[in-house]
Amino acid sequence: MLGGERLADPYPYFAHMLAEHPVHWNERYQAWFLHRHEDVLWALRNPAFSSDRVRPVYETHLSEEKRAARAPTFEVLRHWMVFLDPPEHTRLRKLVMPAFSPKRVATWRPRVEQVVQETLAGLRDRERFDFVADFAYPIPAIVVAELIGVPAQDRDLFKKWSDDILTLVFGAQGEPGRRELAQQGLVELTGYLSDLVAKIRRDPGDDVISSLVTAHDVEPPLDDREIIATCALLVFGGHETTTNLIANGTRQLLRHPEQWNLLRDEPERITTAVEELLRFDGPSRLEQRLLAEDLELRGKTLRKGDNVFLVQSAANRDPEVFDRPHELDITRQRNNHVAFGFGVHHCLGNFLARLEAQVAIPAVLDALPDLALDGPEEWHTTMMSRGMKRMPVRRGAVS
Repeated sequence: MLGGERLADPYPYFAHMLAEHPVHWNERYQAWFLHRHEDVLWALRNPAFSSDRVRPVYETHLSEEKRAARAPTFEVLRHWMVFLDPPEHTRLRKLVMPAFSPKRVATWRPRVEQVVQETLAGLRDRERFDFVADFAYPIPAIVVAELIGVPAQDRDLFKKWSDDILTLVFGAQGEPGRRELAQQGLVELTGYLSDLVAKIRRDPGDDVISSLVTAHDVEPPLDDREIIATCALLVFGGHETTTNLIANGTRQLLRHPEQWNLLRDEPERITTAVEELLRFDGPSRLEQRLLAEDLELRGKTLRKGDNVFLVQSAANRDPEVFDRPHELDITRQRNNHVAFGFGVHHCLGNFLARLEAQVAIPAVLDALPDLALDGPEEWHTTMMSRGMKRMPVRRGAVS
């Protein structure tokens, strides 16, 4: 699924699977793949498709030796709300939700605008640069660090940790030593956060870590392991999705110059444009679930314990739902994409990611109207996320 040209452009393959094999058992991955929008949405709403998929693998599928070797990883991931079902998931999510509500996120707009302009200031006089490293990554990294309560001088520490963890959480293929690197990154990240939580507990402020350490309205109360694990998830997840959204979206606009020019000339279209970029080439390729019971779907029997992948990238181009599904149209009005999932696990940071993209992308069009792609991109070899390691760009394009 990730081989050759499919890594950069998986959409012809997904279109074929959606049309010919909408519910498909893949022998290599030992998992079901659901491609239709109707089926993906149904699964996202259905509690039979469980997110509690780390614990069963660790407890029942690993040898005693492997369990011992991976214990540090499991001790963190088992507290991540993305790997939990209600009521445990609900207990953790409700504590963090206020910081990511539409009302709270709206108050961050001036700071996001400031970060975007400061980042652009260093690029205006550069003929060539890496759009991911120099623009798409720093903006969400700075914003989420401030939101959570990470000191400014420590932000750069998180880049390597996040890249290492990415290869494990999102299922990188063909990268030797990835589990060891990911575990080392998790151990270092949680060690750092343990010290930071202790400092903030002594002197809390107005950030997410402070709200977690001072929470008194949750039963049972959060222990330090849960607080540290939740912060690790927010640090990791808080910038990865947005980096991919800004980079993938800008890349597609550059590949569709008529859409680039339309948005440059009519920046008020940015809200619908971001939704269309999420649909057309979003930051998440698929989500994973574990079946909690036997199910029948389109003549296929899915068994309890089966792994299931919900292919958002295919669902978002389903011709039964979207007119002209393979056409990028930033004026599209009906856009029921599932780029951020749906249901109880709907992406917690979706409002913040949207805001950052709505600010960052028009700023690029305004400040760098002659931007152009400059050679092949380098993609992360991850199954679940869709993002680039590098996106070379240059100035001097003719519009």
